Amino acid sequence: MRKQRVWYTGRFLLLVAVIAGISAPAAFAQSSKSTNYQATETQFGAGSTKEQCSSQYCTRTSIGDMAVGDSDSSQHTATFGPITPDEPMLEVIVDPGVSNLGVLTAEHTATKTTTVQVRNYLSNGYVLQITGNPPKYANHTLAAPSSPTASTPGTEQFAINAADNSTPDIGAAAIQVPSGQFSFGVVDAGYSTPNLFKYVSGDVVARSPSASGRTDYTISMIVNIANNTPAGHYQGDFAAVVIPVY
Repeated sequence: MRKQRVWYTGRFLLLVAVIAGISAPAAFAQSSKSTNYQATETQFGAGSTKEQCSSQYCTRTSIGDMAVGDSDSSQHTATFGPITPDEPMLEVIVDPGVSNLGVLTAEHTATKTTTVQVRNYLSNGYVLQITGNPPKYANHTLAAPSSPTASTPGTEQFAINAADNSTPDIGAAAIQVPSGQFSFGVVDAGYSTPNLFKYVSGDVVARSPSASGRTDYTISMIVNIANNTPAGHYQGDFAAVVIPVY
């Protein structure tokens, strides 16, 4: 059996993208009005300081703290919580760093995990993509399965998922913060099955169908090499791309 030395290094970058030509509609989720009055960014909470005025009077009220959350019926929707801007917001936090998986062997699977946290407000949701070419050295690029596949040491593979795996023992299921009542991010089917991995650059890995609190996604990466994988220093750059939906 030919001995070889295969290294791999990689890193995660962060991109937050807004599709050109699609703009958000004016958002006035905190406004309420009729022919006689209008209240903008009304707040119910301790220490509220928002004034509501007409040509003859102004008022400022405070009635104490209230829990955050949503209430809706077939005709109305109300959102309770601290005052928020009336503009869409997308917050993404990635633990990118620079990873070095060391010397790879055909007998063992090399692994790496990265956490991507996403929160959006006043949009119709978002999609999370992972982009970048599989690790490459000289003219050789590691093979990447395009359908969910089990990790197999001795078979050349570069792939990811966003699930709680046992073989190898890495990763975690998506975590809703503070809970599933307020956060709605989900992992797409191709990347959500434990112990099955795939990689297609630009694939949608996860999404939220609506405005959502924070969802923490753990992106797990596996690297396997074969006995005939050319020896060398393999490298790849990957980006977490989050696109808001309006």
